[in-house]
Amino acid sequence: MKKLFCLVLVLALMLSSSALALNYTWKLDNEAAFLTMSELKAESGERSHAALKDYPENGTYVYYSANLYGVTAANRMNTNITVFYGEQFDDKAEAKAFLEELGLIDIIDKAVGSIVLITPSTPVTEGSSGQMQGGKFAAADAAAYYKLQTVQCQLSSAEGSKIGYFGYHYVIAIGDGATFFNEYIAPVTDFAGRIAGALIIDGDMNTDLYKVGAPIRAYLVNADADTAAAYAAGIEANAIAHDGDKEYAYNQQLPVRQVVCVEKDDVDLKALVADVYDNFFVNAMTIAVLKDGTRTQGTPFSGYGNDDAPYSLVKRTAILGDYENGYTKEGIIITHHKEDRFNQEGMVSPKEGADDEFLETWWELLPEEVLNNTAPEHSVPLWLANHGGGDDPVQFVDEIGLLALQSEERFAIVAPYYQSMYPGFGGSDAVAMCKALDAVVEYMLETYPALDPARVYVTGYSLGGGATMHAVFGNPALFAAAIPMSAAWYAGNEEQQAAFETVDLPILATTSTWDLGGAFSNPPISQISASYQENVMNTFMRYNEMDKQITFDFDTYPISGFRGDLFRKEVLNGEYDNYEWFMVREDGAPMVGIAYTQNLKHALYPEFAGLAWDWAKHFSRNQETGEIEYNPYVK
Repeated sequence: MKKLFCLVLVLALMLSSSALALNYTWKLDNEAAFLTMSELKAESGERSHAALKDYPENGTYVYYSANLYGVTAANRMNTNITVFYGEQFDDKAEAKAFLEELGLIDIIDKAVGSIVLITPSTPVTEGSSGQMQGGKFAAADAAAYYKLQTVQCQLSSAEGSKIGYFGYHYVIAIGDGATFFNEYIAPVTDFAGRIAGALIIDGDMNTDLYKVGAPIRAYLVNADADTAAAYAAGIEANAIAHDGDKEYAYNQQLPVRQVVCVEKDDVDLKALVADVYDNFFVNAMTIAVLKDGTRTQGTPFSGYGNDDAPYSLVKRTAILGDYENGYTKEGIIITHHKEDRFNQEGMVSPKEGADDEFLETWWELLPEEVLNNTAPEHSVPLWLANHGGGDDPVQFVDEIGLLALQSEERFAIVAPYYQSMYPGFGGSDAVAMCKALDAVVEYMLETYPALDPARVYVTGYSLGGGATMHAVFGNPALFAAAIPMSAAWYAGNEEQQAAFETVDLPILATTSTWDLGGAFSNPPISQISASYQENVMNTFMRYNEMDKQITFDFDTYPISGFRGDLFRKEVLNGEYDNYEWFMVREDGAPMVGIAYTQNLKHALYPEFAGLAWDWAKHFSRNQETGEIEYNPYVK
């Protein structure tokens, strides 16, 4: 059993090898640059990605902003805008001027990220008959785009760190570039399924031959009725709305899926681009959660990380300004803290020669009403959100879905950084981490009167699932519910375990088909792990004084191994089946449970936040008696 736990932890820690010091940074400290693709490859030198070896010498230009996000998974916070334009430029200066005229360089400098400008790669030449040929988009440009996409999704590659995307990838296609996009990019699931938003201006589409290959959130300018219908079919639109000169086709069940159509005789491109970016693009993102190689096995570079399609198109709440001190349109204020507040006895590594505390960097994500003291006292729930191995605290909060959900539900979040000092499964270091994480929660409750000490919840993914359990075993009475996701487990020492003799705690552990082995046994076995069987179900059944222990029977109950007092199934984001099994207390409270999402790999998925919140919000801890109270009617 211990070997299995250690395997999970080692795998998680391998992901965190890029962050080896508590003096955490999330920026590359680079200067802005405008390059041809050939120049970018030369800049990368021997580290240039193999997929770009035969990339066309002409037609592609790259701008990346100064001080890109990087170092850890913070690079997934970079924005990428890919522009398809059907006319070639005489030189690099003319290409840059075009992007400046569109206002895109100003946009990307503020957002932080890159622009890839793609024009036809075949030069104009005189044919044998004297006619000019070339200079138009063709199938070869689609093949080149596949190579580019491969590199962009490989965020750790030399070029990928400068032009990569993961969540915030948007497309602008103009004129012949729009026609190329409609007929060569949009019909291919591998391409269309990785785009969070597209602005398509004046393009044609032969809809007798081409269909949209995956849901694309599209803004169509001067599209004919057949093209508009093709994009609407791609999102499975089932409703139409109008707002001024705009017509919206959308999916009522999944409203992030929208197609906007507008007719404009004279297009002010700069104003249009700014409006679409601010009010359409940044409201959506894409996330890679399928097993690598899914629907991409026939391609030359299949098998790289994030090589799957389609990505999940989900709601996004954009952080404006630098996320060190940023904000959202919805009134969430993001503040970075780095101080030695938690450099106290019991929170510093006791190892000889170690003088670092476990926690000196954290982010606070607070509704503005908490900061300006307009929210009533003890009215706002608090989440302790723990990032996974190699992840960045804010990137984790975003990609797990807490940031978008926070804008609607108005809870508070504190997201600490700790991974380079993660102590493992036991010993004095582990105890120190437990105390440090709990101290962050206590600090938040003391600092902000609006926060509700009865409704403090804790979650985290992978390594963060282990951190979640460290927080729980430090002081379980702090929390009203815990949701360790795909967890690298920590089971507490004898003294910490003894605390549960007087403290109950609801727990819901999550996993998925292609999770790490410590949480789930992958196909062809397909069942929850031995760790989840004992450390989640039976241990917390005992901690919560629920009489019976479970004897697991996977022949009768595949995947879970037990029937559960309560079972429910739902489809997340219209994509993936999610199953939940709970053991229920006498008063009807689903105290101990497992959630399993089918066909997902070990990856952050924004629907997980909603899954956690929809369960946890029903629990609170009575501040006088310490008892867990359950309210099934919380909305």
